[in-house]
Amino acid sequence: MVPAGSSGNATSPLARTVETDWRAYDLVAEVYERVHAPRTAHVARDLVALARPPADGRILDVGAGTGASTFAAQEALGEGGLAVGVDPSLPMLTVGARTHPGLRLAAAEAIDLPFRDATFDAVTANFVLSHFTRYETALYDMLRVLKPGGRLAASAWADQEDEFAKAWRELVEGVTTHELLQDALGRAMPWEDRFRDPRQLEETLRQAGLHPVSVERREYRFQLSREDYVAGRETAASGRFLRDMLGEEGFHAFGRRARAAFAERFPDPLTDFRDVLLAVGTKPA
Repeated sequence: MVPAGSSGNATSPLARTVETDWRAYDLVAEVYERVHAPRTAHVARDLVALARPPADGRILDVGAGTGASTFAAQEALGEGGLAVGVDPSLPMLTVGARTHPGLRLAAAEAIDLPFRDATFDAVTANFVLSHFTRYETALYDMLRVLKPGGRLAASAWADQEDEFAKAWRELVEGVTTHELLQDALGRAMPWEDRFRDPRQLEETLRQAGLHPVSVERREYRFQLSREDYVAGRETAASGRFLRDMLGEEGFHAFGRRARAAFAERFPDPLTDFRDVLLAVGTKPA
């Protein structure tokens, strides 16, 4: 059961229309669960630990996707607690419900959360802040449903480009322009630059009303096959944009070239080191 104050429509597939905008994740849910969810789950466990919810508490996971972060929160809480994940994408939530039976997942927008004030002991936002068109409004509502004294914990990819990411970008810019790609990324993740800067991330949470706020940088090591790496890039913002621009036939041709280029340049499996910013702030009592 979703906590008191939730909207019945938030969990009803009939109440929502499938998003077709390339910026949405609706068409990539299956690949996202296979490739991205294991990595986000790894970070989510650390994020929940920073939030320090009580064992019998309630956690809201905003931007739950296929539920990896929500599942990590429920594991940390144990049987006495309750974790709820919300996401606007029904296909992502459908895959999550199949992967994690019994997990509480609801279709909802972060800027209009269907919960009463002060419902949750902690709120997590795992790699989602950069996606909000109006992050101030989203943070306002996330703090609204957070109990006084509760913590909001958020993560963001740090500013870095390794050899794998550079190779992918060069391939993409071989079929589009740097300017078009940057414009597309700005439309999909308008605040990526802001939230990969630790000072601006801290400033944003303070301005939202959290105090104290701390931000730390951690390095994570991910190992995955070349195929999964390229498939993951295809489902990221640059890949979704390219698919929309090239059409199915052109995109599949590009994918074959990308796989050949990665096979020529990199070993299998790949070891990907990524830096992540982990931020946590407390809502004043």
